[in-house]
Amino acid sequence: MDAVSRFFWFCSGAHISTLEKHPTEHNKFIGIGATIFFTGLFAALSGGYAMYFVFKGDPGAVFFALFFGLIWGLAIFNMDRYIVSSINKSASANKQILQATPRILLAIMIGIVISRPLELKIFDKEIKERLKVSYLNNQRSNIDTLNAAFENKYAIEMGKLTEAKIQRDSLGSGIKADRQKLNFEIFGNKTNETSGMMGYGPYAKRKEAELKLREQELDILNGIVRTLEKFVADRKQFDGLLTEKLYTGKQLDSLANIAGFADRNWALGQLSFNRDGTRDNSTALAVTFIGLLFIFFECLPVFVKLMSSKGPYDRSVENLETSQIYETDKDKDFEIAAIDGVHDTRVSTEIDRRKNKLYQL
Repeated sequence: MDAVSRFFWFCSGAHISTLEKHPTEHNKFIGIGATIFFTGLFAALSGGYAMYFVFKGDPGAVFFALFFGLIWGLAIFNMDRYIVSSINKSASANKQILQATPRILLAIMIGIVISRPLELKIFDKEIKERLKVSYLNNQRSNIDTLNAAFENKYAIEMGKLTEAKIQRDSLGSGIKADRQKLNFEIFGNKTNETSGMMGYGPYAKRKEAELKLREQELDILNGIVRTLEKFVADRKQFDGLLTEKLYTGKQLDSLANIAGFADRNWALGQLSFNRDGTRDNSTALAVTFIGLLFIFFECLPVFVKLMSSKGPYDRSVENLETSQIYETDKDKDFEIAAIDGVHDTRVSTEIDRRKNKLYQL
């Protein structure tokens, strides 16, 4: 327990040999040190997680994440430790707040930075679902764009194909209807356009000949349609339209899993909005409150130091600093006096030497 206490004293930036003389101050500085330590720990986790996504897919991603997380956590820890220890409890409340203001502003910025990667992890499932929708919509839009560009590029050929299909369908429908009328004529079914007499008479023969000519014309149209369809299919293959397909569920899962930091950060921002564009207040508030929580946690070491009362440790540190300043001043006076004495001695010696030289002349 003593080793743990000393570690947290170190984290608080306290002068350990002075703090040991004041048992009533031990717990206070353990709390301050623990707050600084866990702030650095959260910063390390956040930085490591962010760096993991930067190098995701690389064999060294875990190594880079651990290395950067350690460096980032130590940097934030050292900054918190220095700033908290630099707040002078002997100063007035206004001066202490003035000293802490730059640190609080910096803490807000750091809190925003370290909270973002952790928010990405907290909302990981929702982010993946939003990314799937985004990737699917983008692919659909890409396919629509390619199709529109293709139709614009081959507008004449597409127009000919459409016109040939219309003629073919119209001719095919007409042949089907006339074939039915011919059957009615042959089998003696009485209609407005048939005689009602059974048998294969002159009228039926004439209709049969007309139908064969029209069927030959239909065959020609079918050939034209097939030729145009083959040309369009070849052009689509050449332009890459046939290879562009909507993503399957497995493909969407894979894309969402390998999404980079930028895509995930964008998706997190989009969680504050519904798919129809309206604002999702519940999700927006959740993201905001989580961010504010980390910002507050980052500012907590400064708040803890400001809220703590001036105790015997602070008084001892003040006295120690005053003594050291006094000793330094006296050392300065001693050095000045010694230099002055040496200078006076040198001057006296030089005067005597010159006088003796003058007398000898």
